[in-house]
Amino acid sequence: MNVTIESSGSVVIAYLIGEIDHHTASGVREKIDDAIITKKPTHLIIDFKNVTFMDSSGIGLVMGRYRLIQSVSQTATLEIKNVTIQTKKIMELAGLGRIAIIKEVKDVENK
Repeated sequence: MNVTIESSGSVVIAYLIGEIDHHTASGVREKIDDAIITKKPTHLIIDFKNVTFMDSSGIGLVMGRYRLIQSVSQTATLEIKNVTIQTKKIMELAGLGRIAIIKEVKDVENK
């Protein structure tokens, strides 16, 4: 698992690449957390376009980043984009739809 971080103004974008599982999630968390702490964004986007596999560690990854960004700014927002239909359903069942905007791959391509 690899992650590329971009920032512009008050937005940080984390592009996830590869598999998210118990073994890879900690490294990704550290990189995203460093960007949040350093840049103090008001909007975090986590892009799942190049994720090939995700287990429950992916849900924990998103929830933890939401908690961190909220500790930086209580008005900060989280967006999860480029997820598959199946991943979106799982994320919504886990309650992530209450804390983040979730956009499927087709949602992003149609806009």
